[in-house]
Amino acid sequence: MITGHAKESFERIFRRAAQARLPLQSSDTCEIVPLAQAGMGATSDTQVVVLTISSMVFRLLLILQFDENDSLRSYFLKDTADRSFQEAFLEICNLCCGAMNQELLRYFPDLGMSTPYVLSARCLSYLQELKPDFLSSYSIAIEGSVQLAATICVCADAPVDFVADTSAVEETSGELEMF
Repeated sequence: MITGHAKESFERIFRRAAQARLPLQSSDTCEIVPLAQAGMGATSDTQVVVLTISSMVFRLLLILQFDENDSLRSYFLKDTADRSFQEAFLEICNLCCGAMNQELLRYFPDLGMSTPYVLSARCLSYLQELKPDFLSSYSIAIEGSVQLAATICVCADAPVDFVADTSAVEETSGELEMF
């Protein structure tokens, strides 16, 4: 069971991480609005990047949905020819999830984070099979033209209750944390 406070905290942590890590420049706008359900607007070419944060009491999936198009490629590659779109985009997704992980470590000391992997968005229809205790989806617009969607899926193995204080701004540059 996840309390209302914990659900609100997961959402605030996600919003803060997405607004801090998905835009390439701190001056770029990042609008996040709720979606009715995961996978809305998905086409047959839509893909998702899946990242997992696991603790002793819950498993959180951060799922970032995208269509690889000119707008997305142009924004995340910024005319960089030395790496692929997928490599650049997965790095940004990993930074976003890493920011969530760092914030959650304040409340849950034993967390593990997966590496990102890419799947077809068709898998979103199976999220209910996980019997999530919290499932929330969002539409994300960066600079008005870069469109993504995100879903947070949290499955609890024990009661989860915490109130995240996301008021303090902590700047990091995406350091690699070694275990």
